[in-house]
Amino acid sequence: MFRTALRNVLAHKARLLMTVLAVMLGVAFVSGTLVFTNTISDAFQNSSAKGFDHVDVAVRPRAQEAKGDRVAQRPALSRKLLEQSAKVPGAASAIGVVEGFTALADKHGALVGDGFRTEGGNYWGDKDPRYPLTRGTAPHGPGQVALDAETARRAGYRVGDTVRISVDGPVLTPKVSGIFTTDDGNVAAGGSLTLFDTATAQRLFGKPGTYDEIDVEARPGVTQSALKARLDRALPHGLVETTTGRRLADDQAKAIADSMSGLRQGLLVFAGIALFVGTFIIANTFTMLVAQRTKELALLRAVGASRRQVTRSVLVEAFVVGAVAGVTGLGLGVGIGAGLRSLMGSLDVTVPDGPLVVTPGTVAAALAVGVLVTMLAAWLPGRRAAKIPPVAAMSSVHARATTKSLVLRNTVGALLAAAGVAVVLAATRMSGDSGQAPMGFGAVLLIIGVFVLTPLLSRPLIAAAAPVLRAFGVAGRLAPQNSVRNPRRTAATASALMIGLTLITGMTVMAGSLQTSIDKMAAAAIRADYIVSMANGNELSPDVAKKLAAADGVTAASPLRNAASRIGGRTEFLTGVDGATIGKLTDLPVRTGSFTVARDRVVVDEKTAKSYGWKAGSAFTVAYEDGRRQRLTVAGTYDGNELIRGIMIDNAVLTPHLSDPGDMQVMVKTSGGASPSAKDKLVKALGANPAIKVQDKKDLSQQIAQVFTLILNMVYGLLAMAVIVAVLGVINTLAMSVFERSQEIGMLRAIGLDRTGVKRMVRLESLVISLFGGVLGIGLGVFFGWAAGELVGARMPTYELVVPWARIAVFLLLAGTVGVLAALWPARRAARLNMLSAIKAE
Repeated sequence: MFRTALRNVLAHKARLLMTVLAVMLGVAFVSGTLVFTNTISDAFQNSSAKGFDHVDVAVRPRAQEAKGDRVAQRPALSRKLLEQSAKVPGAASAIGVVEGFTALADKHGALVGDGFRTEGGNYWGDKDPRYPLTRGTAPHGPGQVALDAETARRAGYRVGDTVRISVDGPVLTPKVSGIFTTDDGNVAAGGSLTLFDTATAQRLFGKPGTYDEIDVEARPGVTQSALKARLDRALPHGLVETTTGRRLADDQAKAIADSMSGLRQGLLVFAGIALFVGTFIIANTFTMLVAQRTKELALLRAVGASRRQVTRSVLVEAFVVGAVAGVTGLGLGVGIGAGLRSLMGSLDVTVPDGPLVVTPGTVAAALAVGVLVTMLAAWLPGRRAAKIPPVAAMSSVHARATTKSLVLRNTVGALLAAAGVAVVLAATRMSGDSGQAPMGFGAVLLIIGVFVLTPLLSRPLIAAAAPVLRAFGVAGRLAPQNSVRNPRRTAATASALMIGLTLITGMTVMAGSLQTSIDKMAAAAIRADYIVSMANGNELSPDVAKKLAAADGVTAASPLRNAASRIGGRTEFLTGVDGATIGKLTDLPVRTGSFTVARDRVVVDEKTAKSYGWKAGSAFTVAYEDGRRQRLTVAGTYDGNELIRGIMIDNAVLTPHLSDPGDMQVMVKTSGGASPSAKDKLVKALGANPAIKVQDKKDLSQQIAQVFTLILNMVYGLLAMAVIVAVLGVINTLAMSVFERSQEIGMLRAIGLDRTGVKRMVRLESLVISLFGGVLGIGLGVFFGWAAGELVGARMPTYELVVPWARIAVFLLLAGTVGVLAALWPARRAARLNMLSAIKAE
């Protein structure tokens, strides 16, 4: 039986090629994902580990717990602590580390690197072991800086060039004194690092005489754990905490691995979709192969082969196909991993140097996925073939599915689909994240139910297209009949395309609806023409609000200043605003009372008010950052949203209690409204600062929607794999259908149907099957998009379902194009059949 199985594989090489390709693509996606993420993760981990070569123990301030009304504070590390650390027995040296956000502009005035990774720090003395100089000298004084080599290369800076930078104030124009190399992970990820001398860094970052961290290096022969124990005994207990360099490297490596796990899981989900779609093709292929060999299998049963041996022979064929697909898919996956890494480089995303990582786990996963998926998909056709009695197989009485089996299938499918719809609808009524898992479970049930029901659904839906197809003559009348002749095969083929289009349509509906909702939110809640903020999300200097208020054409401006406080034993953030102008800059629906912010009167969003049991007129006591207490009155409550919410208090009341006030953003209204000239005036008023963003409402909504757009584009790109697999499935089905109907096609040719008519018949059959899968996928996608929107709408009052009809029409056109392209080879093959040979075929 083993030799027979191998001979069958070799005898049907052309028929199994599409199956091998389908499995190979899925395996390639899985292995490529693992190779890519392992390579990037390993490169970043090795790079970050090098960054701790000169750190045996790091001393950091210990956050003080909040007690009573006191707000938690983080103590600073003084010069005295630095000197104590350096004098501990076993310490070779101690370096004081100062860090902060530093925006660096390129030669065109644009911000270099990602806004969240444009960092600044201090260069220790004349020779900092952390940052080896490759050119120039160490920075000295406020007029000099040193740049990392990668940033200097990207921005085109050399030693002696003047650069524009901003920390937390006006634009500075120091000169580049030196270029250094670094293993900093932020730089490796595409950010920038600008270094000042220590005194300048402390002054610019608002930390005069203090440090963010003290890095201690051990003398030869002293272990990191021994040095840590000595530092713990020597330094003030409770004020600082110590961590070994090895622990820091391990923690950073874990953080990098965790950050990569999200990307890996996302990519593997789409790889799973490709494999899931491929499973239908594999099952379809083996079902047809087994059906074509029923007499051969019956003869084996008649000469003594058992049912188990027949099933085993089919599984052996599947094992061979899966192993071949797994090996070739692994090789292709390694190429995909290398290609993705090169693509990141071409997109100007910096990745640390390192070898391509192909772990034993990746190899095992690729082979296991290829073999297991293929064998699981082939098991049911093999088992079904083994159960057919030899006499029945030889007389072909088994060919049609019994009424009982069809009724059972339709009943199971209807129950699964109904259960899926019920679970999804129930999930839409749940709040928050609690509905996500039930909705996902319901979606899976519904997709499986529709797949089981597709043979039943194929007849009425394909019959609906018959009147249109009659315009193509005899070929148009025969195509729908051929499509529903074997509804199970048609269903399996259409389902492959259905799954891909379900996900694409659902994501498109969600993204379009969210974009519209965000636009409505910005338009409804904000009257301001511009929102001014830091590029990295940090706080703005209070001077920015003053400059904007005094700028030409500005009619109203208000900073939004966040500050921690204690209310009823809970930490609550207050939002400081300009009470006189905030009403002109926002348009928030007032639930109770009035929107009045002045002296001891505040406004609170409805959700926060309910959590405390407040309403208009309620009074409460707040403890500020400095520990002082004040009695405040709720003037009114309003409907908050993702852009504006919380407790609003007048800055004139809040600011005196803050040690280091800073603004998250400044809202600005101009006399002529938003326009390029008004924006240009604001940018110039701020000194063309690269660290500061000036955005109108459209820019703001686009920034928020960028995340959804990025995810959607990834979905389109990744699900292209599933569509390719679906194309292979259609080709496979048509090719085998042509083989089965050779005699019929020969008879059609003999009675007058020309080659063009045969080609048209096969193409229309393919088109009908593809459009059938497309209609099902688009219908399910719109339903899932609506359901997910209902879940999101509970937290976003402005949410509105938007069905992108134009894109849906494109998706339907895509499904039709898939059908036309997939039919090219089978149609050509059918037209070239020799009619006499075909008529004699069994």
